[in-house]
Amino acid sequence: MARKKNIDERTKGLFFVEEKAPRRPRADTPEPLASRMRPRTLEEFVGQEEILAPGSLLRKAIETDRLSSLILYGPPGSGKTTLAHCISSATHAHFSPVNAVTSNVQELRTIIKEAKARRRATDQKTILFIDEIHRFNKAQQDVLMPDIEDGSVTLIGATVLNPFFVLTAPMLSRSLIFEFKALGEGHIVTLLKRALADKERGLGSWKITSEPAALAFLARITEGDARRSLNALEVGVRAKLKAKGGVRFTLKDAQESIQKKAVVYDRDDDAHYDTISAFIKSMRGSDPDAALYWMAKMFYAGEDPRFIARRIVICAAEDVGNADPQALVLAQAALAVSEFVGMPEARIPLAQAAVYVACAPKSNAAYLGIERALRDVKEGRVMDVPQHLRDASYHSAKKLGRGTDYKYPHDFPGHHVEQEYMPVKKTYYEPQEIGYEKKIKERLNSLRSRR
Repeated sequence: MARKKNIDERTKGLFFVEEKAPRRPRADTPEPLASRMRPRTLEEFVGQEEILAPGSLLRKAIETDRLSSLILYGPPGSGKTTLAHCISSATHAHFSPVNAVTSNVQELRTIIKEAKARRRATDQKTILFIDEIHRFNKAQQDVLMPDIEDGSVTLIGATVLNPFFVLTAPMLSRSLIFEFKALGEGHIVTLLKRALADKERGLGSWKITSEPAALAFLARITEGDARRSLNALEVGVRAKLKAKGGVRFTLKDAQESIQKKAVVYDRDDDAHYDTISAFIKSMRGSDPDAALYWMAKMFYAGEDPRFIARRIVICAAEDVGNADPQALVLAQAALAVSEFVGMPEARIPLAQAAVYVACAPKSNAAYLGIERALRDVKEGRVMDVPQHLRDASYHSAKKLGRGTDYKYPHDFPGHHVEQEYMPVKKTYYEPQEIGYEKKIKERLNSLRSRR
C-alpha cells in the first residue's frame, strides 16, 4: 500500500501514513446522485467542448501541468466544480475546496500556509478551489494575490456571475477566464444514462428501465443543469423502489420528480440582466407577446415589481416618446398603482402598461435630441445665455440689462414670435413621421421655416 508524506506542523518534521484507496459510495448512500456521479477524469467530463477540446488552451495547460489560476463562470450545474476536481486529479495536485459564503481570511491563510509546507516537503502543488468566489469582498480577494503570484497555490474560482462585474482587476489580470455554457439536452441525457448504468456509484444495481421520453423531458426541463437533472432522476426512481419486478421510470415519474419548474434567475447574475434586456427590447420591437413572457418570467422568479415598472417608464420615454405621449402617462400610472396595491395584483396594471408601450408607435427622437445636446455641451464651447433670456425677476436686474427686449410670445398672433433663443442655430430634436409626432413635425417645420 502506498505511503504518503505528511507534515507535522508542531515539529516541522515529516511522517508517513498509509494511504488507503478511497471507498466508492454505493447507490444506497445518502450522498446525492449528482455528487456520486461527478466525473473523475477529463475523459469522463461531459460538455464545454469549446474550451476543453483536444489542443485547446485550457486542455494543453492541464495536460502539461502548466496551469495558471482560473476563473470559471457559468450557470449552475454546468460543470465548474467538476472540472476543478478533474484538474486536480489530472495534475496530481492537492485539492483544497472552500465556499466563499462560509469561508474567511483566517481559513485562507491556513490553507496557504499548509500549501507552502506541502510544496517544500513533497513538491506537491495545491489547488485552492473557491466556490461562489464572487461572495469574497475586495479585502478577501487581495489576501490571495501574493500567493497566487508566487505560485504557492493555484486558484480555481467558480461563480455564476460575470467575473468582470464582481472580481477585482488584480484578480482578473492574474487569471485565465473561461465561460461555461448550460449543458445541451444531449449532454444531460448522456449523464442520465450513465447514472442508470453505473453499478458502483449510480443506479445500475437496481433493475431500472427508462422511457426515452422521460429522460428527454428531464434534459429539457432542467435547462442544462446536470445536478438538478440527476437528482430529479434519483427522486423519481427512489419513489418506486418498492415495486416488484424492477423499476420503470416513465414520463409521468419525471414530471412528478421535477414538480414546479425552477426559473434560472438571480437578481445579481447575468440571467437577471439578460431577462430585463429581453423585456425592454421586446417592448421596443413592438412585440407585446414576448414582453409579457419576459415579464412573467421575472414575476415568477420574484422580481421587485417596482424594478419592472421603472423599466417600462424609461422605455415609454426613450422608445415611444412623442409618437404617443400617452405611453409615458400610462407607464407612470402603472408605477404608482403597482406601489399602491402591491403583488400579486400589481402584475395587472404593469402588464397593461407593457402591452401599451409595446403596441405604441415608436420614436426615439427626444432621446437622440438630448444626447446630441449633451454631446455639444461636453465637447463644444459652452454658450452664454443671451441677455434678453436671462432672469429679470430680482431687484436691479433691469439695470444690468437682464431680460431687456424679451418678447412675450403670448402677446403675438398665434402665441409665437421670432427671437433668438440660442446664440448658435442648432437642431437637436428631429421628430419622426409617425403617430402624434407627425403633427409635432408639421408644426415645427412651419415654425422653423419662418426663421
